Amino acid sequence: MRKDVRILLVGEPKVGKTSLIMSLVSEEFPDVVPYRAEEITIPADVTPERVPTHIVDYSEAEQTDEQLFQEISKANVICIVYSVNNKKSIEKVTSHWIPLITENTDKDSRVPLILVGNKSDLVEHSSMETILPIMNQYSEIETCVECSAKNLKNISELFYYAQKAVLHPTGPLYCPEKKDMKALCIKALTRIFKVSDLDNDGILNDIELNFFQRTCFNTPLEPQALEDVKNVVRKNLIDGVCDNGLTLQGFLFLHTLFIQRGRHETTWTVLRRFGYDDDLELNQDYLFPPLKVPPDCTTELNHNAYLFLQSVFDKHDKDRDCALSPEELKDLFDVFPYMPWGPDVNNTVCTNDQGWITYQGYLSQWTLTTYLDVQRCLEYLGYLGYSIIAEQESQAAGITVTRDKKIDLQKKQTQRSVFRCNVFGDIGSGKSGFLQSFLGRNLMRQKTVKEEHRSYYAISTTYVYGQEKYLLLHEVFPDFDYLSDADLACDIVCLVYDVSNPYSFEYCAKVFKQYFMDSKTPCMMIAAKSDLPEIKQMYGCSPLEFCRRHKMPPPQSFTCNTAAAPSRDIYTKLTTMAMYPHARLRCMCTCNRCTFCLCQNFLNSELLQTVRAKLYAVVLRRSLTNFFFFFKKSLSPSSPRAALSHSFLLLHSAVFFCVVGPCNDSSQQAVANSSLWM
Repeated sequence: MRKDVRILLVGEPKVGKTSLIMSLVSEEFPDVVPYRAEEITIPADVTPERVPTHIVDYSEAEQTDEQLFQEISKANVICIVYSVNNKKSIEKVTSHWIPLITENTDKDSRVPLILVGNKSDLVEHSSMETILPIMNQYSEIETCVECSAKNLKNISELFYYAQKAVLHPTGPLYCPEKKDMKALCIKALTRIFKVSDLDNDGILNDIELNFFQRTCFNTPLEPQALEDVKNVVRKNLIDGVCDNGLTLQGFLFLHTLFIQRGRHETTWTVLRRFGYDDDLELNQDYLFPPLKVPPDCTTELNHNAYLFLQSVFDKHDKDRDCALSPEELKDLFDVFPYMPWGPDVNNTVCTNDQGWITYQGYLSQWTLTTYLDVQRCLEYLGYLGYSIIAEQESQAAGITVTRDKKIDLQKKQTQRSVFRCNVFGDIGSGKSGFLQSFLGRNLMRQKTVKEEHRSYYAISTTYVYGQEKYLLLHEVFPDFDYLSDADLACDIVCLVYDVSNPYSFEYCAKVFKQYFMDSKTPCMMIAAKSDLPEIKQMYGCSPLEFCRRHKMPPPQSFTCNTAAAPSRDIYTKLTTMAMYPHARLRCMCTCNRCTFCLCQNFLNSELLQTVRAKLYAVVLRRSLTNFFFFFKKSLSPSSPRAALSHSFLLLHSAVFFCVVGPCNDSSQQAVANSSLWM
């Protein structure tokens, strides 16, 4: 919406242009009228639309043609004034003024025109019969107003219509010749309908209509008012109402009716609330709200944004199979001006056996977009109507900017949920297989991926100590001499070499020494294709010895040549190292022979789980018995308060122990202690 409005009055001499301006300002007809009134500015709080308005007069006696042309080019709306009792001034509207204005304005930005018939107090008849053919001939004419500067008739209405022609123009919305809305307007209103259709059933029910009404006009509709609206549609359109809800055709009909009855400000209010500008394009300020991201900080979706995206997924997953078919995905992105996700997305996130993006994959792709290109994410959320449906100020409210990574390292803890792992390796070392295995795809399934649909990213969730985190794998192109800052900026480095290629490890060793040996970024060596016979690497030392020298975990064996989905253990280790870069993990192997692995296997064994369950049950029964004992005791008049408090404390302790389980480390013990004494 414009920040101000500039109105220019033109016309033949003596038609009353200056008198109209002076009558508006002084609210009385002036005794002495100058040749030309000075430019006046009406403050925003005085105008109906709350927009500052500048009114400019033109005088042929005091101004040159060049000055007139400059004023025409600066005007937002032009009022062509004629005298209703002067036929020559009416003829000049079409023979002189409209052609002159057309020649001096940009063809792509049409200036709306208002025809003003002044001196209506001097005649008893109306000039509208003469003016209507002119209005039908020129689509840029918004309306015609007959007024009188002498008796102040329709003076304020004249300038209101002029202001309205700028702020709520008819031209972009409606085609008078076809008596229908223009294609761009229909497209915009169709998107608004689909965003407002919260359950995606093709109709706006009473709840959705009321939410729409409250969103656009800050007030709900009474039940009777809703019925009246639907009855109007029913009378004029067969398929306008279905199952007592408003269809898309009915929604479009209502707005056509508003425009035809001169209430196009209603349609403009709706369009602007949903982010559209005067050209019916989504406003850049709406799509890209300001969001400051300092260096060394990352961007993530917050809880509210994930809830919104979940509702969008549920809205379009019509068959409830927790995956989006190509038709469902197309329907979801129908409110976009283009298809944002290409075929490579299916090789970036998890899919089902049919190759359809799953619910987890859907959220992962959104997480990836937010992390890599937050501006693109803001744009996408804008198309989906996040700020409107979630009732937020802008899409930026759905983004969390994490704190500086240096602070995380100092505090030895992180609040982030997304961790980036850059994967380095020579050509043919198995990097792509490593990425696709993270998505649960073995070698056989990977062979079906087309080269043109290949992705250099893979993202999914892992669990670290019971917390769900996103791990983002990025395959770095193996050009050793041209590694950019983006290639080096990550939370953990993964160095992949082929155990069956004697020259594969050398590349990993060079990358580590040149770029990561002196950095604080943790690194892990991956011995890929471990199903093949291992060949001695042609390097100064073995990969194991290299890792020991540089205080790295031993090389991790990995293969994607499995019958089932490859193991995800190695990705959990990567995420753990990224979360705790300051910590030295006690064991990074899966040998099942060292003390750490044996202890872990024992702790996760079925026998121990059974013993723990029985122990919980015994503790609960004993605590409940003590609870009832002290509860009965509290009923006696001796010391009821102390006994009652003790009984409830025992019950609280028992329930917490059975839900949380025994505490294994100091942090869990602290949580348990604080919970017991709350």
